[in-house]
Amino acid sequence: MSTNKTGKEEESQEGLSFANLLRDCLVSGIIVINEKKKIVTLAGEAKKILRLKPRQTLPQPFEILPAALAKIVHSTLASAKIINNREVELTIDGNQPLALAVSAVPLQAGRKKQGVALVLRDLTGARLLEHDLQRLDRLATIGTLSASMAHEIKNALVAGKTFIELLIEKNQNAELAGIVRREMGRIDSIVSQMLKFAGPAKPTFTAIRLHEILEHSLRLVQSQMEGKSITLHRLFQAAPDLAKGDDYQLQQAFVNLFLNALEAMPPKGMLTVATEKISAAAMEATPQNSREVALRVTIKDTGAGITPEHLARLFEPFFTTKPSGTGLGLPITRRIIQEHGGMITVESMLHKGTTFSVVLPAFDKGR
Repeated sequence: MSTNKTGKEEESQEGLSFANLLRDCLVSGIIVINEKKKIVTLAGEAKKILRLKPRQTLPQPFEILPAALAKIVHSTLASAKIINNREVELTIDGNQPLALAVSAVPLQAGRKKQGVALVLRDLTGARLLEHDLQRLDRLATIGTLSASMAHEIKNALVAGKTFIELLIEKNQNAELAGIVRREMGRIDSIVSQMLKFAGPAKPTFTAIRLHEILEHSLRLVQSQMEGKSITLHRLFQAAPDLAKGDDYQLQQAFVNLFLNALEAMPPKGMLTVATEKISAAAMEATPQNSREVALRVTIKDTGAGITPEHLARLFEPFFTTKPSGTGLGLPITRRIIQEHGGMITVESMLHKGTTFSVVLPAFDKGR
């Protein structure tokens, strides 16, 4: 069974990755070439930037440098003029292209062929950061536009649905009427989910009984369970089961997870829903939370399982493997859980089943 990293591990790795990216943006290396056109110094991160051999002895002819750098050295030696922040792109040993800002300074101002110092600054990290920021900006713009469009479509649907209902009443073709009603409902559902994903309502927090919410959510999917002869195994061990949250939103999240599990299972499968109290260590993914205990809900099915490549994209908006799926159910579920200061993880094994784990803060009466 493949296990996803905990939220804390993911957050920690993301923080380290960002810190490393900033470090790479500022990293510098210095190369000094003397009057004999020999490299006598490789300081800072020069060897790492140029991927030179760590034990390469000096001095070395400057021609061992990549052609673009050797050309800058030759030009500076010949002219004794300073070159500031010239951008070059290198491909070394078939690796990913390396973007550098190179400055060349004569060792003796105004005197030709007396040596040169190269200052290298790796721009690769900065460009990756810029690319990511541009991507985030585009996604934010698309999200705003999608929410606006969904809102307008939903408003227009009100009049459209009323008119179509009147037409259906006058049309005796029952099959066509059923198709139209179903498709209108599907459009309305897709638009509603887009709106919820783009800007879900802030939860109204009250003291809630987690087991009551789970029981009500299970009743809502009871017909689907009976239709596939699914066996339900409850194992409610969290006592007390008090949490702080919005019962309607949590119900929506659990119904989404139950429906996913039921759709993944063949007839006569088994759905296991369990709860337990756990230590606050499981809540480290939410640093603002300092409660001593948390509640974990585990939802396990005996379905076909999820492939590793699909598992990595499970919470991406609009990603779905279902022919008629919208790909918004799980992203909305995760957002609801996160709004409650919780976390959701998933494990899966092909032909064995999938397990979702939802951890929520326990209710603290002293807060």
